[in-house]
Formats: sequence, structure tokens, C-alpha cells
Amino acid sequence: MNASHHKPKWKRVVVKLSGEALQGGQTHGLDAKTLDRIAEDLDAAAALGVEIAVVVGGGNFFRGIQGADKGIERARADSIGMLATVMNALALEYALEKRGRAARALSAVPMPALCEPYSRQTALHHLGKRRVVILAGGTGNPFFTTDTGAALRGAELSCDAIMKATQVDGVYSADPKKDPNATRYERLTHDEAIAKNLAVMDTAAFALARENRIPIIVFSLAAPRAISSALSGQGRATLVAP
Repeated sequence: MNASHHKPKWKRVVVKLSGEALQGGQTHGLDAKTLDRIAEDLDAAAALGVEIAVVVGGGNFFRGIQGADKGIERARADSIGMLATVMNALALEYALEKRGRAARALSAVPMPALCEPYSRQTALHHLGKRRVVILAGGTGNPFFTTDTGAALRGAELSCDAIMKATQVDGVYSADPKKDPNATRYERLTHDEAIAKNLAVMDTAAFALARENRIPIIVFSLAAPRAISSALSGQGRATLVAP
């Protein structure tokens, strides 16, 4: 195969990582091996010359919606979830730096003793310096998921694509773990994803991406070098595009 086929398809992307992706086989928290594997993958992707922003979730520690189920009011529960994303961002920042890849954690909820506060200018500055930018704190507001945070940052930072790393290799008509007849889509429009109520991202995230005409690539994080492969258009994935 011609080497040019392996060139990345996008110059600047936002990668959405769930908190669960960082817990490996554990029930919660951070798994050191998984963290290193993801850092290695992001490092390989950055080595392709792509500018990378990463939006991390916090579900391995705390989810706002779960907290609301336990009797904590939703706005407060979401605040606790935002703090969980900062823990993940700091861990990922260090895992990348250990590999020699410059990284910066930025939080939408300012906590300057721990990391830089997020601003568009700061993030663009670090991206321009080829640092992997890890975006914590969601949107900084309750009632918005980190998926919506990824779509918002994708638009704000003029990203060419949103890379949604999940447990499955694309978007299916139903949950493939529960429904053996679930079919996988190769390609969808944002409108179709919203109309079919496909649960891979929430409607607000799809709508933001649609409005700003940003394609979303949904792929599985399970394979080695999954992010760099998806960037080069290899491996199995679903493309959600205008």
C-alpha cells in the first residue's frame, strides 16, 4: 500500500475519551496500564503531525446523572463530575509527559493551583506549539455532558473532526452487546443520527457538530493504536458527516 494512504486525514482534531476508557478492567478509578496505552496512542497520533485536543469524561470516578439518582441535586452532582474530569486530565497529562510528549491540562473550571484555566487563546497557543491539550471540566456548566463539551471545543478550536473513542467499533442501530441483530453504520449524517436517536452521543453534541459542519468519527479504543489508525482512515469506524 502506498505510504500516502496512511497520511492523517485531518490537521486538528478533538478526541473524546470517556472516563470509563481510563479504568481498564477495573470497576472504577484509573488503570495504569490502560493510561499508558492511551498515552502511547495519543503520542503516535501527535507524531503524525496532527494537532490534538483531548476532552476527558469523569465517569470512572463520578457521573452527575448517577449522583442525581443518589439524591444529590443535579447541578451539584455535575460539579462533582467536573472535578472527576480534572483528576483524569492530570493523570493523562503526566502519562504523556513521561513519554516525552509535551502536554497541557486546561480546566474550564479555574483551579490555577492544579492546571491552567481554559481559554480559547491558551488552548490554540499550546496546539500551535504541538502540545497535546487535555481539556477538563466539561463546558464548565452543569447540565451539559462531556460529549457536548467535545463538540463545543471542536467548534471553538476550529477542529477538522471530532474523534469519539468508545467501546464499540462504530455506530449501531441498537446496542450490539444487547441486540444480536444490531446493524453497524459505515456513514450517517448528523440529521440521521439525531432522527434515529442513536445513543452514541447526546443530541446537543450532534446538533452542535451539525451546526458547525464538523464530522464525527466513532471508533473503538480497544485495538492497539486505535486513535492513530482512525486518524489515517484505517480500522473500522462510523463517519457522521454533513
